[in-house]
Formats: sequence, structure tokens, C-alpha cells
Amino acid sequence: MTHLYCQDHHGTTGGLCDDCAELVNYAHRRLDYCPFGESKYTCLDCRINCYTADRALTTREVMRYAGPRLWRRNPLLALLHLLDGRVLHRAPKRAQSAPSAGAGRSRRS
Repeated sequence: MTHLYCQDHHGTTGGLCDDCAELVNYAHRRLDYCPFGESKYTCLDCRINCYTADRALTTREVMRYAGPRLWRRNPLLALLHLLDGRVLHRAPKRAQSAPSAGAGRSRRS
């Protein structure tokens, strides 16, 4: 995705510009130190904010641009990315406490 973004925004061919290469290296470093390891959720579902605010914004911008365009470039990879993020590693929902029997709305017969 970063290659697609860099090619279209920075005019690179065959590689990444220095800024985009640093973003990819930063992402790999953050994944290396992720406490969840191989069982990591997608970053969207993660409870821990690993990225600094400016890196998170840049990453979102790259994903927002490249995501829809990935379908044209590599449909199989796009499908696998979609399944990975939405099906395979979906973070479990936090359990919400049920309202007590007497509190809240009254029942109608």
C-alpha cells in the first residue's frame, strides 16, 4: 500500500522515497515490539496506541488512499487484506454489563 501511495504522490518508480521508507521502517519497528506478537489484532481494533499521533495520521492517509486502489492493482491481495482485517483477527468485543433487573425500563404486558 505504501508503494502505491508513494508512486502516486511522490512520483517514485521501483522504490520508496525517504519519507515513505521511514514510515515502513517505523511500522516494522512498532510491530517488532508489539506485546500481542503474532496474535495481534488489526491496529484499528487494538487497545494500545503504538504509533505517535503524526505517524498514525500519515498511516491512515496512506491506507485511505491506497486501500480502494489496491483492488485494481492486486485483487487477490486486496481480498486477503480485507479478510485479515475483518474476519480472521477481529478483536473480541468488550462485554457490557447487563442492566439490573429492577433498573431501567419497565416491562409492559
